[in-house]
Amino acid sequence: MKPYILLLLVATLSFSCKQEPSKPLVFGTEIGDYAPTFTSKTPEGKDLSLNDVDAKVIVLDFWASWCGPCRRENPNVVRMYNQYHDKGLEIVGISLDKKGQEDRWLKAIAQDQLTWKHVSSLEGWQEPIAVAYGVRSIPATYILDGEGKIIAKNLRGKALEDKIAEILTN
Repeated sequence: MKPYILLLLVATLSFSCKQEPSKPLVFGTEIGDYAPTFTSKTPEGKDLSLNDVDAKVIVLDFWASWCGPCRRENPNVVRMYNQYHDKGLEIVGISLDKKGQEDRWLKAIAQDQLTWKHVSSLEGWQEPIAVAYGVRSIPATYILDGEGKIIAKNLRGKALEDKIAEILTN
């Protein structure tokens, strides 16, 4: 009788210890991919890494001080940020301003009351983060979950706010 119990125990343990195949992490810019990480300078000259941002939802907002559509979108983004920041929303503004336009960038942040995190290398369309994300027009947005996975992109206005509300109220 004892050999059967031992055999049953070994069989049970071998099935329970079986490792499930894991899905590989995919880094990229498509929905479902893990967002490319980056480190860039804040307006204060400090390094900010995407990995330093701890939030339930992160919006990467590509914009520039000289971009009319971006500046017109900013009041919508400010309203959304003010409404959902305490519920787990963080925004990282990534500017496509150029060297020599730093004052314009900082003035636009202040004028438009963009109180979230900001970074830029001040390289215009050659901004390394924009290049990594394949940004070809602005404003452009990427919405990431708390693990850094892209869950939506290129939403603006009400569509952006509705998506943030959907994520943070579920």
